[in-house]
Amino acid sequence: MLLKDRIAIITGGSSGIGRGIALECAREGARVAVVDIQETPLRGKYHETDTTTPTVAEIEKLGADGLFLEANVADDSQVAHVIQRTVEHFGGLDILVNNAGIHIPGSAQELSISDWDSVVGVNLRGVFVATKLALPHLKQSKFGRIIQIASVHAYGGGAGPAYAPAKAAIVNMVRDTALEIGQFGITVNAICPGYIETAIQDYLTPEQVEEALEKTALPRFGLPRDIGRAVVFLASDDAEWVTGASLLVDGGFAAGV
Repeated sequence: MLLKDRIAIITGGSSGIGRGIALECAREGARVAVVDIQETPLRGKYHETDTTTPTVAEIEKLGADGLFLEANVADDSQVAHVIQRTVEHFGGLDILVNNAGIHIPGSAQELSISDWDSVVGVNLRGVFVATKLALPHLKQSKFGRIIQIASVHAYGGGAGPAYAPAKAAIVNMVRDTALEIGQFGITVNAICPGYIETAIQDYLTPEQVEEALEKTALPRFGLPRDIGRAVVFLASDDAEWVTGASLLVDGGFAAGV
C-alpha cells in the first residue's frame, strides 16, 4: 500500500472529485478525514445519478479508517476545528488535499459581487487558510504533502470571472508555498482536472457537455478515480522529489487550447 497509515484531510470529500480522492487514498491504506458541508453525497442529472452512501461508509468497506467532519472551508474557525479534530482523532497529519470548490455561472456583468466573493472565498482563500493552519502539523510529519486541486481553467478563460482566476492563483500559490516550505521536506503540488463526471457539471447544457467531450483528446470524460490516482502518486514516496508542479489530468483537453 502506497499510503499505509498516513493521515489525510480531504476537503469537499462527500461527492465528486473529493470522494474519488478519499476512496483512492483509503484504498492505499491512508486514514482519511472527509470534510464537507454535508455528509450526504450530491446526485447529478448527468453524472453520479445513483450515488447515495456517504464516503466514510465506502472507506470503511475498504477496511480503512475514515472520519467525517462537517465544515465550510470559507469559515476560518471551522477549518481550524477540522485540523484540530483530525490530529486529535488520528494522532497527526501527513497529507492535506484542498479540493473543496464551488462554481457560480455568470459573466462579469451577470455575476454579483457577493457571488464573486463566495467563489473566491472557497476556491482560493479557503485553500490558503487550510494550508496555513495545517503547516505546523505537516512539519512534524516525515511525509508532509500538500495537494491543491486547481483546474484546466487555470490556463485559460471561459469559466467566469471568479472560478478561473481563483484556480490560476492556486497554481501560483503552489509554486510560492513550495519555495517557502521545501526546507522542511514538505512537497506542494497542484492537480488541474479537465471535465470529470461529477454532479457539479449540472449547470451545463447537454450541448456544452457534448462540446467538452469533443475537445477532449481521449475518447471519454475523466472519472473521480482518475484524479484520485494522481493524488495518490503525489502523496506517495514515488513523488518525494516533485514539488511546485501543476499536473494536468484532463484527457488532453488543454493540448488543443
